[in-house]
Amino acid sequence: MAPPINTVSAQVLFREFQEVLQWEWIAGRDAYARRFDEQALQPGTAGADLVGYLNYIHPFRAQVLGAREISYLTRSGRQDCLRRIVRITMLEPPVLILADGQTAPVELMEMCESAQIPMFATQQAASHVIDVLRSYLFKLFAPQTTLHGVFMDILGVGVLITGESGLGKSELGLELVSRGHGLVADDAVDIVQINQNALEGKCPALLQNLLEVRGIGLLDIRAIFGEAAVRRRMRLRLIVHLVRKETLERDYERLPHEPLTETILGVPVRKAIIQVVVGRNIAVLVEAAVRNYILQVRGIDTYQEFLIRHRQAMDAASGDLGEA
Repeated sequence: MAPPINTVSAQVLFREFQEVLQWEWIAGRDAYARRFDEQALQPGTAGADLVGYLNYIHPFRAQVLGAREISYLTRSGRQDCLRRIVRITMLEPPVLILADGQTAPVELMEMCESAQIPMFATQQAASHVIDVLRSYLFKLFAPQTTLHGVFMDILGVGVLITGESGLGKSELGLELVSRGHGLVADDAVDIVQINQNALEGKCPALLQNLLEVRGIGLLDIRAIFGEAAVRRRMRLRLIVHLVRKETLERDYERLPHEPLTETILGVPVRKAIIQVVVGRNIAVLVEAAVRNYILQVRGIDTYQEFLIRHRQAMDAASGDLGEA
């Protein structure tokens, strides 16, 4: 079976971090094309599941052997040591990594050669190796999707503008750029889950710096407004959804009791709804929504403060009636 599109070979992994981790390829050189097994790359797999300390209950991942792991493999009699080393083949690791400046037992070297398992050796601490590879593998195998909308940097917040067709999302993006904000992507936005609770959006290479405005055509935002008007990528923190009046009245509360969210790749993202009608300054409303989001992140909830004021006013009115 052909390897997954987003897979990585032992040779690519070695070259990617040869300078950073200063490792050497000490065994299993003929297995340069060995890759992560497809069973390890099921949907929902996290970077933490793809690399870790030697563990016999976690197959198909890069196994790291530090001082403790080498001690475990060598501290018993020769037969026990050999049995523990041979068991590693059952894990089907894409690569073994010898860390902490450890020396590989001869039996381990022989096993890697016979089983065709690449083994790298580094002086770096095992914990550091795991952290570096987890970050890399998480991004490489991260869940991703493509969404329709305009992705902007507004006041330092990554904002995805979505909405019904014909409401002028691209024109709104152009106005926001003219107000000093940055364009990340128009029309198609590639969204990647960069950790368990965060999403990052970027523009497909084909559409970088471009924004389509009906009646005008494609605009090169970087050429027109300069380098500062575009961004390569941003964390997705807020969705601003544009709707018509009838949609707002039918599907949404005027004052929602709880902040609205939309789940993308399993991650909830804060959401604001803006009604589009003739004469409204939508760019100002989007900026207001972003400023309100920033306040909420800082723990300032205007709606909850209003409820407290309302309750206090009712209590005061009840007290006045009681005295009367």
